[in-house]
Amino acid sequence: MGSKFKTKQNKMVLSNIDPLFQILSKANPHPKTELTFINSFTLLVAVVLSAQATDVSVNKATKTLFQKASTPEDMVKLGVSEIKQHIKTIGLYNNKAENVFKLSKILIEEHKSVVPEDRGLLEALPGVGRKTANVVLNEAFGQPTIAVDTHIFRVSNRTGLAPGKTPNEVEKKLLRRVPDKWKKGAHHWLILHGRYVCKARKPDCAACLISIFCGYVEKNMP
Repeated sequence: MGSKFKTKQNKMVLSNIDPLFQILSKANPHPKTELTFINSFTLLVAVVLSAQATDVSVNKATKTLFQKASTPEDMVKLGVSEIKQHIKTIGLYNNKAENVFKLSKILIEEHKSVVPEDRGLLEALPGVGRKTANVVLNEAFGQPTIAVDTHIFRVSNRTGLAPGKTPNEVEKKLLRRVPDKWKKGAHHWLILHGRYVCKARKPDCAACLISIFCGYVEKNMP
């Protein structure tokens, strides 16, 4: 991911950030992930599977997978071959099946089958990077983390909210600039905004609730 979105100014002025999130919060008071999950373990698995895949495709695959395996023990009993059968419609399913099996074994052997509430321990699991850890910490444990995926990276750069050349740079700026009271929901508001309004090829600026604060120079307005 690279920073390619022009803005009228380097950064959105700080005084605009609080009202921006007030608007997003009013429109969606209780934001949550669109991934389907049962518990913290199935959330972890779903997020691992969602890398380079849509939430819709992951939900279709995990519907049957989670009926058979909603705990690390169940997942290990299934084995890699059967996990593959459930998720074969998802991209990179061979590697993902191996990672899901391995992380399930590690959770059993090293964490008493409990998903750790610690970034370092999460990132030590197969298939779990910073973005995945942030999603789990936020969604499962309520920590004020902001996972920067392609949608949030785009929105942050395009609007000028937190421009940066890498996801980590954008994440650091978001954590500095987003007021604490909005950090729990910021990930969800921004990802949904990027997925449905501030889209990559043709942003729907006319339907954007926060366009008044946006620095995008090529706004598509009526």
